Amino acid sequence: MNRIVVIGSGGSGKSTLARRLGQVLDLKVYHLDTLFWRPGWTGTSKEEQREVQQRIVEQEKWIIDGNYGGTLDIRFNRADTIIFLNISRYICMLRVLKRRLQYAKTSRPDMAEGCEEKLSIDFLKWVWKYPKDKRPMILDKLNILSGEKQVIILNSTKNVKNFINQVEMEKRNGNKKLSILR
Repeated sequence: MNRIVVIGSGGSGKSTLARRLGQVLDLKVYHLDTLFWRPGWTGTSKEEQREVQQRIVEQEKWIIDGNYGGTLDIRFNRADTIIFLNISRYICMLRVLKRRLQYAKTSRPDMAEGCEEKLSIDFLKWVWKYPKDKRPMILDKLNILSGEKQVIILNSTKNVKNFINQVEMEKRNGNKKLSILR
């Protein structure tokens, strides 16, 4: 696991997992939200998003967390491991609400400076509809890629914790190639 993509709904725990894996595996973590938002929630162009990701994926080792469906192909093509956090919409919604309270009037660690935490009806709808609107397409892509990439689908908070524990244990034991099971 040297080039890892972490995707999932808002509130699924992408950034938290990416940070933790980065620490354990000693890999640089790139949060796409940090790269693609400017102060005051001004977004970058699709062209800039593609250029930035192209530069990142040329590196030998990295973790990239974030969805940005229009540029998934850039990350998927170069990744050796894709982790999909297929977490319940109820948990995701709860986490999004909790995050809003926790980071009120400030930017969270995985967000660009000057982008104070906010909550909109559109974002809540996106999170709620994610299992129906986004998950089927992602699962189809992952099914196709599973023959050439390590695809890991984590369906619960417990699965995520167990996965991190397994990675930590194998790293501590000096395993050069992690034998993470799907």
